[in-house]
Amino acid sequence: MKSFGLIAVLAAALMASGAYAQQAPAAAGSMTVQCKDGTSQTVTTTKGACHGHKGIDKSASNSKAPAAEPAATPAAAPAAASKPAATTKAEPAATPAAGGGAGQVWVNTGSKTKTYHCEGSKWYGKTKAGKYMSVADAQAAGYHAAKNEKCQ
Repeated sequence: MKSFGLIAVLAAALMASGAYAQQAPAAAGSMTVQCKDGTSQTVTTTKGACHGHKGIDKSASNSKAPAAEPAATPAAAPAAASKPAATTKAEPAATPAAGGGAGQVWVNTGSKTKTYHCEGSKWYGKTKAGKYMSVADAQAAGYHAAKNEKCQ
């Protein structure tokens, strides 16, 4: 039993030092794809890639190019590697939805918090789901201004 404990201690020390755990080079014919949740995967086929990661982000992935060989880095702890990054914040779409203008707010219909965004806001017309309406109509429908926003 003592030898098992010694082996476990030695294995942990090697993994922590990075001497043992190095990433293997990418296999021939493999490619790296970017998932919609921000993670990337090296795969030989895109079928099933990014399953559980909201699918493949086709605008960010270059699925035709073979994967570059990764630099040798110490392996992360298994528990840390399996957790998605919770601190990643969503970014608004590059261009706002058509419509809007003076006196209109963008109602985020996909929000559980029932918020709307004022003209000039980072999220005005740019959330995944929403529509334009007047402030009075938005408030009558139960929506409120997003945090720290004051509409003119």
